[in-house]
Amino acid sequence: MAMLGILVAVAVFLQTVSAASLGVVNTEGGMVEGKTIRLGLLRTMDVFRGVPFAAVPGRFEKPKPHPGWDGVMKATAFKSRCLQLDITLTNTLGSEDCLYLNIWVPHGSSVSTNLPVMVWIYGGGFLAGASMGANFLDNYLYDGQELADRGNVIVVTLGYRVGSLGFLSTGDSELPGNYGLWDQQAAIAWVHRNIRAFGGDPSNITVFGESAGGASVNFQILTPHNKGLIRRAISQSGVALCPWAVNHNPRKFAEEVALRVNCPTDSRMAACLKMTDPVTLTKAGTIHLSGSPDQPIVNNLILSPVIDGDFLPDEPSNLFHNAAEVDYIAGANDMDGHIFTGLDVPSVNNDIVETPIEDVKRLLGALTKEKGQLGLENAYSTYSSDWGSNPSWQKVKQTVVAIETDYIFLIPTQTALYLHAEKATTGRTYSYLFSEPNRMGGLIAPFPIWMGADHADDLQYVFGKPFSTPLGYWPRHRDVSSYMIAYWTNFAKTGDPNSGDLKVPVAWPKFQNTDHKFLEINAKTNSESVNEMLRLRYVHFWASVFPNPVLIYSQ
Repeated sequence: MAMLGILVAVAVFLQTVSAASLGVVNTEGGMVEGKTIRLGLLRTMDVFRGVPFAAVPGRFEKPKPHPGWDGVMKATAFKSRCLQLDITLTNTLGSEDCLYLNIWVPHGSSVSTNLPVMVWIYGGGFLAGASMGANFLDNYLYDGQELADRGNVIVVTLGYRVGSLGFLSTGDSELPGNYGLWDQQAAIAWVHRNIRAFGGDPSNITVFGESAGGASVNFQILTPHNKGLIRRAISQSGVALCPWAVNHNPRKFAEEVALRVNCPTDSRMAACLKMTDPVTLTKAGTIHLSGSPDQPIVNNLILSPVIDGDFLPDEPSNLFHNAAEVDYIAGANDMDGHIFTGLDVPSVNNDIVETPIEDVKRLLGALTKEKGQLGLENAYSTYSSDWGSNPSWQKVKQTVVAIETDYIFLIPTQTALYLHAEKATTGRTYSYLFSEPNRMGGLIAPFPIWMGADHADDLQYVFGKPFSTPLGYWPRHRDVSSYMIAYWTNFAKTGDPNSGDLKVPVAWPKFQNTDHKFLEINAKTNSESVNEMLRLRYVHFWASVFPNPVLIYSQ
């Protein structure tokens, strides 16, 4: 009977424990109410989906403040993604009414206050993407619950305009461009003004993102318009110095779009484009996604940010002084370029077909064409230096992936790290290489058995998918996820990925311009995972190829 009494008492206690919840939150636009999820005894999560941070944007205009609303807005459903081409590149998804954000707020036994805030910017080549990410069985890629709960941080994801509506530019004041970057900035500023009402610390905001989102993060800490808003930043597989991140001749593509929608290309072009149906404009902004060794796809990614004299008053490489007080993590995946090489050199993914040496030379020629024949010869000697007299098929294929990984992601990231460390005053700099092999390597096409970490392979681990969707994951994958969540959220709390609430497998040293230390992140991360001078020979080579090269590792 005594035991029965104890059980009844426990049951009554569990029923009467009131879950910590923000309830209705008062924002600058009005009151919002989200949904409270019980995660366990004395642990809850408030989730707000579809909170507006700006008004429906005007065509090719900067975002404007939301007019507000009466009553309580039910923020329980994701809003539409911004208007964009679908996967077929012939139809569209989404809406112009898309400037919303989502917020995950973890609570313990009482309502949280003064939590660090992590603001996510999605990737997608400045052409596609959504604040919630891809959806599989109602599990969204960018669901912030695991990251927020395990790291005890507030997670925010935002929407921004992409494609023609986000980045089309005439290169002058008529259509200055960068509308998607202004959307991101408006969301960051909204978070800074309102997040205290959600239990967040407005003085401790970390922006993080991947691919075009990683480059966007870099742009957001380089622009003078975010001074004082951002404390820390993380760029995953993308920085502002990537060859696809800035279009230096935007008018050329704007004229192509104008012709596709029957607009003139003279002084009347901008006015005509502004009056064109948004779906028609979006469809006209399609780019060629069929590549070859001579015409690599990366050269087609031209709907991107521009030097507009406002958001970006100068070349990104000249703006790192604006990030002098921002703590910064940047890194790449060891086979980030694989996603492109499979389209440019398809034989790379076919184990029963040789990749011709001539294809390697053609690709290098396309990437170094401004340097002419001598550039090609130097590139080929650099990348074939470890082949020996008779390289294996696999060695040649891996070299092709390395070429595109270096050119598109890794070398620009190293340059950005160098510039940040050089200009930093109080800001700390950290470098990483993510190398957990793709889970499909050797199992299905197009992932060969020698596969490393492909582009975007890191996302599932940062957002805790091995915990929330364990099917298909092994204990090693949960280890990788716990490591990344620990490093990322410790960094958001303190500016030091080693210092915070979560234990890490090894101390991650700062990147300094004397040693360029970096951490390799995978399931085996340990004391031997700390190295320095990442791909030194290749950094030296590409520094001689890129325009206005930053000669790093020269000390």
